[in-house]
Amino acid sequence: MVTSRSIISIRRLLALVPLVCIAGCGDLGFLQPPTATPVIIIAPSVPPGSPPPSTIAPTVGQARESPTAVSDTPVGATGGLLARVQQRGTLICGVNPDLPGFGYYDNVRRQWSGFDVDFCRVVAAAIFGDATRVEFRAVSAAERWEFIREGEIDVLFRNSTWTAERDLAERVDFGPITFHDGQGFLTHLDANLTTPNDLDGHSICVTADTTSESNVRDEMAARGISVDIQPYESVDATFNAYDQRRCDAVTSDRSQLVVKQQTLTDPTAHYLMGDLISREPLAPAFIENDSQWQEVISWSIFATIYAEELRVDQRNVADIVKTTTDPRIRRLLGLDGTIGTDLGVSNDFAFQIIQQVGNYADIYNRNLGPRTPFNLDRGPNKVWNLGEGGILAAPPFR
Repeated sequence: MVTSRSIISIRRLLALVPLVCIAGCGDLGFLQPPTATPVIIIAPSVPPGSPPPSTIAPTVGQARESPTAVSDTPVGATGGLLARVQQRGTLICGVNPDLPGFGYYDNVRRQWSGFDVDFCRVVAAAIFGDATRVEFRAVSAAERWEFIREGEIDVLFRNSTWTAERDLAERVDFGPITFHDGQGFLTHLDANLTTPNDLDGHSICVTADTTSESNVRDEMAARGISVDIQPYESVDATFNAYDQRRCDAVTSDRSQLVVKQQTLTDPTAHYLMGDLISREPLAPAFIENDSQWQEVISWSIFATIYAEELRVDQRNVADIVKTTTDPRIRRLLGLDGTIGTDLGVSNDFAFQIIQQVGNYADIYNRNLGPRTPFNLDRGPNKVWNLGEGGILAAPPFR
């Protein structure tokens, strides 16, 4: 019988092929994930002046030998995943290699970028005081939960919706919501389909075995609409089928629709419906029943949100840390209190996050904001106290 553990062992063996073949094998390009067409070149998401990001080329399902370097960060845990990660010296973070803006591996620059990728760096900065101590692992939607359970990755930041069934049945835990999303539809502009009701009698492409597939089936049934739902095995296959007009519409998280629209043959020949049929809270996932690890992930994310609430960002944090008398900021940056050491990391973990990666706005704008190809409006993904309908909030650092 082939078990999931034996499959992962086979993956480990296959991962060694490139190392063995360096001297004499031919082109190993088939090991790389497919590149979107046309290729979108995304600028590296690490801020200027920071050390270069990990340049490990992704292979979906790749499993590498764990690094042997030992962290110089004091180990604050006697057991659990935090202690193991600190001893290993590198965070293994599962990401999407094919969704520009969120998770993307640039084969030209051999660099990772994206909103989710930067949150991997946030956690590394918190644990090690070094945002570059990340090994990025390209993970497909189908294998993500198995990789968490089997310990192949330490944390997953991969545009994944937090649902009750996933939380309970998949035996994983989730961290704070990093992106509030919703499911929508993208249609061919010349089809004149502008609302979900217009889809009656039409075909819809969707990625199989995702919340998007179950949501669209439920929504069409509730509306009493007859549609031809066409599931595809991967996101790329789904959007390729839509681009080739094998279906009249494609459905997914609205953020993914905005991003993938830019990869279609003619990005201007499509209509993004304003209607949403679901709420999709995207959050990191990790092993269950490890409260310290959950706290480290959670407070690392909260640090980026709380910093924006207090108007502390990557540009001003180095000056603020020298002069601030604001007790809230002093606790956030580790000048007062013991929040960091209580977590098992350095007391200045939030300062390291903000200085090396940024606050939430820095991360969002760098990857998805007005100066990117996507110009994705923040919508509800604004902090609560800066107006404009934002719902992002962090518990206070006190």
